[in-house]
Amino acid sequence: MSSPTKNKKNIAIIICWYGTYPWYFSYFIHSCAYNPTIEFFIVTGNEKPFYNLPNNVKTVHKTLDEIKKRATEKLNLDVNLDCPYKLCDFKPAYGFLFPEIIDEYDFWGHGDIDVIYGNIRNFITDEILKSYDVITVRHDFLVGYFTLYRNCKKVNELFMLSKDYKKVFTTQKHFCFDECNFAFWKLDHDISFEDVADQCEIESMTHVVKKLHREKKLNAYFDMHAVEGVEGKLLWEKGTLIFKHQFEVILYHLIILKKIYSPKTPRHIPDKFRISPTRIYPN
Repeated sequence: MSSPTKNKKNIAIIICWYGTYPWYFSYFIHSCAYNPTIEFFIVTGNEKPFYNLPNNVKTVHKTLDEIKKRATEKLNLDVNLDCPYKLCDFKPAYGFLFPEIIDEYDFWGHGDIDVIYGNIRNFITDEILKSYDVITVRHDFLVGYFTLYRNCKKVNELFMLSKDYKKVFTTQKHFCFDECNFAFWKLDHDISFEDVADQCEIESMTHVVKKLHREKKLNAYFDMHAVEGVEGKLLWEKGTLIFKHQFEVILYHLIILKKIYSPKTPRHIPDKFRISPTRIYPN
């Protein structure tokens, strides 16, 4: 597949969010601002804009019903999209569903707001972009909070290669299609994706991408660049995120911290702060 062209911007990340912005949204936005070469598009039904968005963060107003109607028409399916959380299953189809957003970019990605970014481009280099068609930040499976896809027809329609994509998009149930159909523990313990696939209810995007990569029909990048859970011992300073005083990481996923820590929404985020297993505090 072709390498990025000079007349295009590199990366656009699409995030769909419906509901009140949580306290950690301010940290997410602050960390986006320190990645000025990447543009973030927040697709939302919220009419009231969030305050002080940096230039590289844009909101796109679409109701959930509008997305459902578009997906129904473009996929020619009786799409089930009545709950915002179900959008997680549609993440691998964002490039197909939102061509007007990604048109100018070499790569598009899907993400979440419960992350604090470090310096993304220290990890997603020009050489990585030239060499790979799908890029994620774990070694074992695609992650919903940060996976990139080359912006071309073949890759934008990869989700259609899953034998179960129609079932996923027309069923109310959440299948974790964007990741690995909830096989996290098995993949994290080095069980092969072939063995995991035999035990899964549906063929997820991890199964699709790893199979194509093995068959040398697609170049996929898997490496452990993120920290998540309750690890703590993180320092964020002016866009750089350091783990355990020595390892730079691309992002911290607040999947556990957001459930056990609930401060008031901050209006000002310092340029240096620490993340412990139970809270975030100024350095």
